[in-house]
Amino acid sequence: MAKRVKKTVVTGITREQAEQAFADYAAADAEVQTINAKMDVEITKIRTKYASRLADLDAVKEDTFTMIQAYATENREELFAKKKSIESAHGTFGFRVGMPKLKTLRGFTWAAVLTLCRELLPEYIRTSEDVAKDKLLADRANEEIAPILPRIGVQVVQDETFFIEPKKESDNEPRHSTAS
Repeated sequence: MAKRVKKTVVTGITREQAEQAFADYAAADAEVQTINAKMDVEITKIRTKYASRLADLDAVKEDTFTMIQAYATENREELFAKKKSIESAHGTFGFRVGMPKLKTLRGFTWAAVLTLCRELLPEYIRTSEDVAKDKLLADRANEEIAPILPRIGVQVVQDETFFIEPKKESDNEPRHSTAS
């Protein structure tokens, strides 16, 4: 089990120390952005270099998959009489049984199934209730709703998170005034 590292709380920081820390943070952030941009360019070059060959190989895989599937389907009774898969010199192929699922019969829709199920198998009808949180938030200032919120056990809260937005290099350049 991984141990949690307790974060130490730093106190007594002066304005100068905070400004220096912010400068270090901004420099690190700028270098991260530069490195990520270089990586993106290199990754794009690599993707472009191999894209054609990958497309060719995907086409080969698709064509050969179709051929092997046709062979297995045409010879299904003799190949798969006892087993669901066949060992080949290059791997295994066969038919997998999927998870059971319900499918409507011809001429039925799920709405019709719901109506008939309500009548014949009512214990298989699902009804779910949950609090309309979006509506409560939207009406939180309503004079009729606001006093009831604590009575139903809820309160409206807004989390506050600390953020840092370093200025980018273009933000640090002096701005030229056009006023005369």
